[in-house]
Amino acid sequence: MTTTISALLADSTTELTALSGSSAAIDVRALLCHVLGQPSSYLYTWPERKLTAAQLAQFRQLFARRLQGEPVAYILGYRDFWTLRLSVSTATLIPRPETELLVEQALMALPATPCRVLDLGTGTGAVALAIASERPDVTVVGVDLMPEAVSLASRNAHDNHIQNAHFIQSDWFSALSDMNPFDVIVSNPPYIDGADPHLQQGDVRFEPASALVAEENGLAALRYIGQTAPNYLVEGGWLMVEHGYNQGEAVRTAWKDAGWQGANTQQDYAGLDRITLAQHI
Repeated sequence: MTTTISALLADSTTELTALSGSSAAIDVRALLCHVLGQPSSYLYTWPERKLTAAQLAQFRQLFARRLQGEPVAYILGYRDFWTLRLSVSTATLIPRPETELLVEQALMALPATPCRVLDLGTGTGAVALAIASERPDVTVVGVDLMPEAVSLASRNAHDNHIQNAHFIQSDWFSALSDMNPFDVIVSNPPYIDGADPHLQQGDVRFEPASALVAEENGLAALRYIGQTAPNYLVEGGWLMVEHGYNQGEAVRTAWKDAGWQGANTQQDYAGLDRITLAQHI
């Protein structure tokens, strides 16, 4: 049995909509482009092209996994972030578009001269590598507790030909005592309350809980980073973290209690609190 691109897109999107809602069409296009080895523009340029039997079988196999709820990034083995294509695995979070705001804020805070950046809980290396790709003169260090994440981030650096970022295993700051201080510290740490019902919904069901969940109503890591980061920052350096849409005020309060002055929260493109940052003065 053969089918055209347009027919497969329509039928599969309808079937998937009940599971993934508004992202169904995006998911189906991503899977089909992967099978065809073509950009999304191909789907609209050649809608009446028929898939081969092998292509259709491969698509059906991948689509069945998506119907079970498995994230598209895990199915394909990669996710595009910033200008980079990053390999992903179930050992790390899937990079998300809203995290690009953290990259933007870091790039604006960097001095014009060569400097140093630390990415805490680097995962795939997304934030570290995006910064490093834009500033080849900057030394970027990414740390993660999980050795699988460190290996994956290192591979992503190699695959994207980025030479000014390197990754080490560390429980937050524990392996950094002998390093020079940093000009900017960034982090997208665990910040979800373990009782949050969203943990049982959507893609996060497949992602590692250790990278999602934090004690103290999701604030433990955010507080610890705020308390400890001054010991690893140059004077005038910046700390900036991603957090949940309803945690901006709590993070600012926690950091004020830790001695920070003038912490402020930036909203993402959906108008939700997303990044809190402060300068070490």
